[in-house]
Amino acid sequence: MKPFLLFPFLLVSCVMFSQNVTTDSRTYTAQQLIEDILIDSNCITDVVVTNVLGGDFSGTDESYGYFEANGSAFPFQEGVVLSTGKLVNVQGPNSSLSDDDAPGWVGDADLEYVLNESNTLNATILEFNFKAVADQISFRYLFASEEYQEGNSNTCQYSDLFGFLIRKEDETRYENIAVVPGTMTPVKVTTVHSGIPGACDPINETYFGSWNDVTAPINFNGQTAILTATANVIPNETYHVKLVIADEQNYRYDSAVFLEAGSFQLNTDLGPNLLIDYNTALCPTETVLLDANQPGINTYKWFRNGVEILFETNPTYLVTDAGTYNVEVIIDGTCISYGEIIIEIATDPIVFNTTLISCDYNLDGFTTYNLYDAEADITNGDSNLNLENFFLTQAQAESGVSPIPTPTSFDNTSLNQIVYARVSNANGCISIAEVTLDFANNSIMLPSYDACDEDINDGIISFNLNDISDFIISQSNVPNSASVIFYNSQNELENQENALSGTYENIDNPYLETLFVQITDNGLCYAYSNINLAVFPFPELVPDEESTYCLNTYPETISLEAGILNGLPSDFTYQWLLDGIDLMQNSEQILINETGVYTVIVTNNDGCSSTRTITVFPSNIATIEDVFVTEASNNNTITINVSGEGDYEYALDNGFFQNSNTFSNVSPGYHTVHIQDKNGCGIVSEDVSVLGFPKFFTPNGDGYNDFWNPIGLDYLETNVIIKVFNRYGKLIKELSAFGSGWDGTFNGNLLPSDDYWFVITLTDGKEYRGHFSLKR
Repeated sequence: MKPFLLFPFLLVSCVMFSQNVTTDSRTYTAQQLIEDILIDSNCITDVVVTNVLGGDFSGTDESYGYFEANGSAFPFQEGVVLSTGKLVNVQGPNSSLSDDDAPGWVGDADLEYVLNESNTLNATILEFNFKAVADQISFRYLFASEEYQEGNSNTCQYSDLFGFLIRKEDETRYENIAVVPGTMTPVKVTTVHSGIPGACDPINETYFGSWNDVTAPINFNGQTAILTATANVIPNETYHVKLVIADEQNYRYDSAVFLEAGSFQLNTDLGPNLLIDYNTALCPTETVLLDANQPGINTYKWFRNGVEILFETNPTYLVTDAGTYNVEVIIDGTCISYGEIIIEIATDPIVFNTTLISCDYNLDGFTTYNLYDAEADITNGDSNLNLENFFLTQAQAESGVSPIPTPTSFDNTSLNQIVYARVSNANGCISIAEVTLDFANNSIMLPSYDACDEDINDGIISFNLNDISDFIISQSNVPNSASVIFYNSQNELENQENALSGTYENIDNPYLETLFVQITDNGLCYAYSNINLAVFPFPELVPDEESTYCLNTYPETISLEAGILNGLPSDFTYQWLLDGIDLMQNSEQILINETGVYTVIVTNNDGCSSTRTITVFPSNIATIEDVFVTEASNNNTITINVSGEGDYEYALDNGFFQNSNTFSNVSPGYHTVHIQDKNGCGIVSEDVSVLGFPKFFTPNGDGYNDFWNPIGLDYLETNVIIKVFNRYGKLIKELSAFGSGWDGTFNGNLLPSDDYWFVITLTDGKEYRGHFSLKR
């Protein structure tokens, strides 16, 4: 975003104390701008401006013209500037947005074609022809734009376009020479900038100049560094140049390109710089012949690091040392063409002779080598070096001819044979290392690797080869840094084929498997052997179970057993734990009178163990807390509330046990309630009475139902009052609590069949009323 000044007096301050670039669109014609300002050399001839295009600002301004630094910090003192807006808006300070347009201001098809872009407009163009007496020309320039927006992602996306297009006059195809140095990438905002946080990384930041604040001497937000446009030409041939800049997509946010006065000059092309960073530097024994030859009757001066090389006046010079080399070519005694090249000398790769050891399984001194196993020792682990190949002789390695065709599977032909490794670095410099081929015949004895079966006793388990590798290293006299490679067979070991890794399951050979191993140290064979993998059965036990201990039997004990299924108890050792604490008991059976989680670890003579868990829960006989009776009703009930650690069930009289502690539809009378612990800790009982009143009686002397009396009176109700009335309320009989009852007479006389009424008052004052029938 363009910064704006908020206070007028600040602007006045800038004008008074800062110097800014000034422009002039009237003093010089387009011909003068090119021939006298940009070129200003008698060695560039036949300069003719052939086309000019710019914005139509009704005669008030142009979009191209002359500029002057005017004492400012701008890097060019003067020159030619082309803009996509008014020339006056090129001038500093950077206090407003250069954002101009003009009627009918079109783009440029050549620029679009060469840069592979589209939709240009507001193109400013200066086209001219020229001839040069040397084979290369160059000029210096700087690109600036309002589309350089510091911290704004627009910088990553939008850019105006410009190009310096050159071709021979009689040809049609242009070449753009306004490119990022060393590339074919056009210079623009999106190809040359520093990083925008959160939006894009720096691109070609070396060639970015600066973000411009409000005090900048030009009215643009950012600019590139000084760049040089270079073109190879044929001496004395006519070339056509199109200098063009244009907006893209729309006229907003103008840009400009500044060309330094007098910088359009002759060059002598000595070739690209030979640099270590570009991987083009010379190697220590290499030379390069510089050729500055130009047509004409010429004289030559050569310089190294700014000092003339005396007596070197030929058009060529053979370079043997690093430095900055310059040539000054005086063409036909009048024109001077300059050339420069920087030459660096890289170092040869640092390599080391080494010995490669491979296992010799038949002890004859001949074996197979993977020569690349020596690479780390040869290069000392330098990833910047390239081991190109291996050779049978030093001469072959130095010339790079006849490499060993199968270096990963090379059979030595003599004892302690030497092969040669050719190693190069990024600059292509070569060093040769010797590799002596030796062999190891260390055969070691390894103890068996024992393991216990898993899940089921079938002799098949999954072995972790990393664990076995650690076991082998710990059980043998090999370096701790060694590594172990496993194979299924001796043949695979010798051929180093089908190496095993990770886990291995002995499906084909239950209980006893043999693997073949190669032990290497630092990638070289150290020893070889085989190892038996033995699988032993584990103790088979009764599954885990739960048991109960009756607290009411304490201190009596119960027995717990380990539960051996596949052997005699004497074949095993035992360890018992209660809630994780060792009980220090080692028999197959123990007696206990505590509850908790009992664990027994059973180990056989092979050291294989199994674990069984017996969880002993507490239980107890019930304690009756309350008995609730609903009586003298149509649905008499008994509910028993108990406490205790057990799991209880309930029965009434001689009935079946039930889980519910409530009995319904209980008949009046005397009952016994039984509470039983389901875990077998005992039964507790209690007698319960349920009060009820017969609905009728038949006093006919047959000995059945001859008396009426309440049923189920509690034996504690000794003071109960029972009265019988006729329908008219006359007291007929008062009964005792536990007598035989009323026989249906009054004063010895039989009373007729009828309904009679009763009132029963219990000891606690509770009263029951009702009626019953006397039937004759």
